[in-house]
Amino acid sequence: MECIRRKMKTAVVLNTLATVVWCAFPRCDPKDEFLGRFCKEPEPEKPKCTDIMMSYCDDMSYTHTMFPNILGHRSREEAELGPEYLLISVVHNLLKGKCTPDIRLLGCSVLVPRCEKDKTLKPCRSTCEAVRRSCLHLFEGIEMAWPYFMDCDRFFVSDQEGCYDPLEGLRGNSEGMTDPHTVIQFGYHSNAQMNGVLKKTAERCPNIATTYSIGRSVEGRDLLVIEFSNNPGVHELLEPEMKYIGNMHGNEVLGRQLLIYLAQYLCSEYLLGNPRIQTLINTTRIHILPSMNPDGYELAAAEVQGANDPENDETYSHGWTLGRENAQNIDLNRNFPDLTNIAYSRRRHRRFRSDHIPIPDSYWFGKVAPETYAVMKWIRSLPFVLSANFHGGELVVSYPFDLSRHPLEQKMFSPTPDELVFKQIARTYADAHATMSGSAAERCGSFGSAGQDGIINGAQWYSFAGGMQDFNYLHTNCFEVTVELGCDKFPAEEELYTGWQDNKEALLTFMESVHRGIKGIVKDADGNGIKGARISVKGIRHDITTAENGDYWRLLTSGIHILTASAPGYTKAMKKVRLPAHMQKAGRVDFVLEKATVEPEVEEDHDIPSMGTYERFDPYNHFERYSASEQNQNRGERLEKPWWWSYFSHAHGSAPTWLLRND
Repeated sequence: MECIRRKMKTAVVLNTLATVVWCAFPRCDPKDEFLGRFCKEPEPEKPKCTDIMMSYCDDMSYTHTMFPNILGHRSREEAELGPEYLLISVVHNLLKGKCTPDIRLLGCSVLVPRCEKDKTLKPCRSTCEAVRRSCLHLFEGIEMAWPYFMDCDRFFVSDQEGCYDPLEGLRGNSEGMTDPHTVIQFGYHSNAQMNGVLKKTAERCPNIATTYSIGRSVEGRDLLVIEFSNNPGVHELLEPEMKYIGNMHGNEVLGRQLLIYLAQYLCSEYLLGNPRIQTLINTTRIHILPSMNPDGYELAAAEVQGANDPENDETYSHGWTLGRENAQNIDLNRNFPDLTNIAYSRRRHRRFRSDHIPIPDSYWFGKVAPETYAVMKWIRSLPFVLSANFHGGELVVSYPFDLSRHPLEQKMFSPTPDELVFKQIARTYADAHATMSGSAAERCGSFGSAGQDGIINGAQWYSFAGGMQDFNYLHTNCFEVTVELGCDKFPAEEELYTGWQDNKEALLTFMESVHRGIKGIVKDADGNGIKGARISVKGIRHDITTAENGDYWRLLTSGIHILTASAPGYTKAMKKVRLPAHMQKAGRVDFVLEKATVEPEVEEDHDIPSMGTYERFDPYNHFERYSASEQNQNRGERLEKPWWWSYFSHAHGSAPTWLLRND
């Protein structure tokens, strides 16, 4: 009986406990409604302002935040485990201390947004945009995309929406931020940094500058050009066009850096109202390609960086390094069509001219580098008048021809029909250089004597075929020289400022010299410009042709010249001109050609075999075929992750692929 009483007592206690639990409104279960049980979900706790307890964000101008944050992180712990917080914790190292703490504070304003009266406030869009303008080039410099959580339109709001400045107190206001491109920084630039600087420079000076790509290297890097003109992107009537090309040999790097600095200088000085620079840009279309061989530069820079590593016992001389050739081991300055041999083989024929020689079809069956191909298309597409390409290893300006006129003579003076013009062009640069033309100038001796006055005929220095400056002269209207900038191919970084000071005046003076000689328009009787008309100078077997709208430029020395303009279907016109010494701008000489009543007979020399027409460019599409296959082969290498990816590869959660650039 006692046992039964104990069992009944236990049952009563359990029943009472069950009643108490039931009355406490347990959490709802899907079965409760089906069984007719009453339940009630507890109301979630309303988010409140809380102290900022994230070490990399504890110096914000405010002290309270709220979770979930703007990105949806529900707690401080969740935010700290995300790749966004990891990025702002290492951004100082990634960007080498530049643009910090701006980037870090901007990111923190999204991760730990400001909280007032238990309400989240969003940061100002204007602040975000100012930081992005000033710092985007640094991300491009390490080939990293702008972080998604700093998207100014997505996570930031306007003043009218009640935003706050996350950089408040840092500089007073975001409008006072310094543009990093107002001052030239004399250091080396990676390919991505170089492109970032060029694009940023064009953004600073949109009315006078633009950037464009002429193609890609073997490894897919852009061959980026920055152009300066008062009407960028457009050829203007009678405005001459000139170009600078650097880093053709990837390990010869001073020219590359000088052209980057020159672009920044032209933009800044134009904005500051420098009358010389404004006149130059307003009257000239200037194209600058700092690096023709970005793949070779990467290799050379990696070797120099490795040699300068304190743990590396090997000594390094700033002279001969890897990277001279492109990624296919092609020397780009031996890869152009050899038109000089053609000119020599035909120079005894009475009617043969040394201009606009077509590219032989056989050339396309050889190995044509994509960089060479891109530059050839480029110089055929624009009416360039003057050009210089920059190398290293000597201190001298060489001019065509580069190939000796006798196959057994390697150091034989081999002038063009425009020997006097080329000597004048070369001397323009050498004389304006700080030391190049002086008797005490340092001669490196790498190829023997490099000229007494800082200039030398290329073939007299050392002979080679397939050079770029010979191709410019024999295939187009462009007169190009080669500037050797010094003995060190890869000078120490502390020498870059001196290099700029030594060459700045020469760079400017050379560009201004494009306005020497004569210019004009060749028209028909109705006033329409004649494209492709020839301008001949008596005594010089080298013609130039008119551009799309009939305008032309002809570099000439001072003196008396007899000019002839001609075009198929028109009668010839002749003029005698006198060019005084020290002319500051080109003389204007126009021609009007009358329609010929009878098509004039063209006297041909049948001893000269036909090579095809000038317009035949890659007629069998050989280059396109093999370059496509080789670029596909290298695509896997280009898909490799950048060096900074190791920071994030072991991060918690998904990898931040949003940091990888799509271009």
